[in-house]
Amino acid sequence: MSTCTNLSAELAEPLAATAATARTWLLIEQSGPWGAKALTESHLDSRLGRELEAASAGTGVRVALIRRPGRHADNRPAARHQVILAHTVPGRSWIRRAESADLTELSALDLAAAGAGDHGGFGTAHTGGPLALVCTNGRRDRCCALLGRPLAAELAAAGHSEVWEVTHLGGHRFSPTMLVLPYGYAYGRLTEATAKEVLAVTTAGQMWPALSRGRSCWDRPAQAAEQAVRELTGEHAAETLTVTQDLLAEGAWRCLVRHVDGRCWLVEVVRKLSEPPRPESCGKAPGTPVRMEVRSVRRS
Repeated sequence: MSTCTNLSAELAEPLAATAATARTWLLIEQSGPWGAKALTESHLDSRLGRELEAASAGTGVRVALIRRPGRHADNRPAARHQVILAHTVPGRSWIRRAESADLTELSALDLAAAGAGDHGGFGTAHTGGPLALVCTNGRRDRCCALLGRPLAAELAAAGHSEVWEVTHLGGHRFSPTMLVLPYGYAYGRLTEATAKEVLAVTTAGQMWPALSRGRSCWDRPAQAAEQAVRELTGEHAAETLTVTQDLLAEGAWRCLVRHVDGRCWLVEVVRKLSEPPRPESCGKAPGTPVRMEVRSVRRS
């Protein structure tokens, strides 16, 4: 049976510039099963889920549920929950974490400040290695469960990084997908070997362009521009590039990519539709997903 993942790979759909956009991630441990809309369809209090969805709108914060890899029986969770707050803008990235017995306390978080890079003293600083978040929510798309859950289990068993299953990273058709913190790069079409390599280079302060979907702190045109400069220069260090974008016309942008060493590039990006039509998720009608096309790259 054909899946959205198979069709996307057969059509050689580009991975670049497909990452979910979020400057800051709020990740809440919630074991047990997840529904398609996990914040309101899980053992998390649905009222709190709605409050967090509303509070995060327009702040640059994306809220998701996480759980440890493994079997997820439909029973009530443990009394305490891990909560992770992570900001992913280059040069200002951080991870803070806390343990909570009462998740309603999260209603008091200043998500606008968190989205701007101010954690407000939340929790304590994470001092370990990278955090790997593998999308596994089969209620949103079966590919995430069939491909993501075995990958998460393998990475957890390897013990090289802290691994979590996560409810939604977008781009089901690129499964298995993984977000890696602190830098916030998303990756797709991973294997056990390539996922382990991604985590190894992240530990070394780098990213891996070949399977990168983009850095989540950027909008999609800026993700495309950063990727283009990395491919041009061979630059892999995670924190070396920043991007600003300006709208030129409907569906067209000029992005300025700056390197910490002073070099700059102007990158022109346009919005296109992917042809032929294909489902963006299993069970959905075929559509023409938006993609970002780089028209030009030049030194500024």
